[in-house]
Amino acid sequence: MVALLLFFGSPAFLQQSEADSLRAVLYKSGDDTTKALLYYQYGKLFETDNPDTAVHYYNKAYELSKKLTFKKGQAAYASHYIVILNNQGKFREALALCKEALTLYEEMGDKRDLSVAYLNYGSEWQYLSDFQVAAENYLKAKKLAEEIGDKRLQRITNNNLASIFINMGDYQKGKEYAEKSLLLAKELKNDYAISSSTFNIATAELYLKDYDKALARYREIEQIGKATDDYIVILDGWQGIADVYSALNEASKAEQYYKQVIDLSKKKTAPEYEMYAYMGITDLYLKTKQYSQAQATVQAGIKLAVQLGSKYELKDLYFKASDLAEKTGDLHAALDFRKKFELLSDSVLNEKNRSTITLVEAKYESEKKESQIKELEVERQLQRLTIRQKNTLNYILIGAAATLLVISLLSYRNYKQKQKLQQQRISELETEKQLMATEAVLKGEEQERTRLAKDLHDGLGGMLSGIKYSFQTMKGSLVMTPENAQAFERGMDMLDSSIREMRRVAHNMMPEALVKFGLDTALKDFCNDINQSGALQVNYQSIGMEEAKVEHTTSITIYRIVQELINNTMKHAAAKTAIVQVSKTNEVITITVEDDGVGFNPVLLQQAKGIGWSNIRSRLEYLKGKLDIQSEPGKGTSVHIELNT
Repeated sequence: MVALLLFFGSPAFLQQSEADSLRAVLYKSGDDTTKALLYYQYGKLFETDNPDTAVHYYNKAYELSKKLTFKKGQAAYASHYIVILNNQGKFREALALCKEALTLYEEMGDKRDLSVAYLNYGSEWQYLSDFQVAAENYLKAKKLAEEIGDKRLQRITNNNLASIFINMGDYQKGKEYAEKSLLLAKELKNDYAISSSTFNIATAELYLKDYDKALARYREIEQIGKATDDYIVILDGWQGIADVYSALNEASKAEQYYKQVIDLSKKKTAPEYEMYAYMGITDLYLKTKQYSQAQATVQAGIKLAVQLGSKYELKDLYFKASDLAEKTGDLHAALDFRKKFELLSDSVLNEKNRSTITLVEAKYESEKKESQIKELEVERQLQRLTIRQKNTLNYILIGAAATLLVISLLSYRNYKQKQKLQQQRISELETEKQLMATEAVLKGEEQERTRLAKDLHDGLGGMLSGIKYSFQTMKGSLVMTPENAQAFERGMDMLDSSIREMRRVAHNMMPEALVKFGLDTALKDFCNDINQSGALQVNYQSIGMEEAKVEHTTSITIYRIVQELINNTMKHAAAKTAIVQVSKTNEVITITVEDDGVGFNPVLLQQAKGIGWSNIRSRLEYLKGKLDIQSEPGKGTSVHIELNT
């Protein structure tokens, strides 16, 4: 765990007299833009003890800003509301708000506001364990903060970069950034800033096994939290003290502090701290062989990590769960957790992430030096130009003014054109990145389905068939009572059923007909299988598909969409019959799936959280398809899809 800071405008705590004064100013203010900003400040007073009231005033500020087209007021909504969302573990919602605010600040162009926006955006990505994107945004924020000389922002960016490198395992570099942050915090005389920077230094020292220094710093943080009555700072101190005692094998002291963190986190609704405490106490229970207690804490930690979307922590919790299962003799569970750990390890943090972040940092430092060289060169050129102008000013004053005006106009036009092209390129890159990510997910999913289907059919299927043959051979050489013979035959029937079920599963994962004979035949076989099962009567209609050539990836995607739609019909529609119609005209494939089921309100799909519709949307976005859903309660459902091949 490392200290991570968001940036927001108003102070964290105000005295009651200040609150009364602010309320009086708020309700007497005649300027609506000022009133919007005052709503934010007033809401901030309730952020810790009454977050619902804080959100109420933040919403009032946002609606008023939106009504006035006051962009600065609209953007400030994210800087305030994300503090509450993060305390509740709603990092995805906070990320969306930060992205909207970043867009507004880019339009306004103020360097300080833009630095704050990059800082907040990077922080949300760090909460979600994407350290590369987080580091890129922190370095952008740092560059702007240094350009305008804002020490407060410089301190926060240095501290957040420290947390990135500590998470990556580069503790010495993390400590260096945190020490830079601490110097600025002391210069600013800000207790919370001092505690946050001190926390990252202590965490680096903990991993570097300098336990005495780390423990002293965590104690200092605890005292700052108690002096300022800030439960977040207190939690930081307690968590750190517990980690040190755990490293020193002082189990009882470590357990005491971990439990204090858990209790206070639950009381204050701080799920992230609760999760980190479960991680620490699980390690403690594993070391002391208290396996039943470890089982409870690791499961609680996994639940919170999934809820928070914290992949980096979830990866570690899966590893702890695998280790625990192995120690308790549950090898099946150990293997399952190990697989989950390996999958997350591949996606969360690898050497590519490390090298990319290091390159980004190096690029930033290089650009900084180049900027300084350019500034010196510009200064020299200005000096030469000044001398030359003094010698020729009387002769070319009018001409120089005219030339300067033309150059300014051309520069302005060139600047606007570049800005437009850059924005267009950014949009193109974002779209391209989304498509590449979707393509990778779909291809990976199908490759895994194909591999599993082959393993089931060729591996497990062969083994089961061999077992059946062995039993049949054995039967001829055994003398059995009628009861045993009957039991033997039941066993053979169950083995046959297992072989058929295994083949059915393998076929569903990657139908042979799709690979060998193409999309049309595969869809026809799929509908026939549904008909034979008796669950639903499906009428398959094919128009122009017999000789159609459809690219393999597209064929798989269409097959999966139809498969998901029919499965949804069987699960939810209570339908008796359905129609699947697939046609190809020129370069357009049209898919229609209709049923006579109970129907539903299509608006509800916008709020649907099921993975089925999410998969359908992802596949359609990848193929750039169009989707139209017609349905009413009691009138069945019709889904129409158009794809350009």
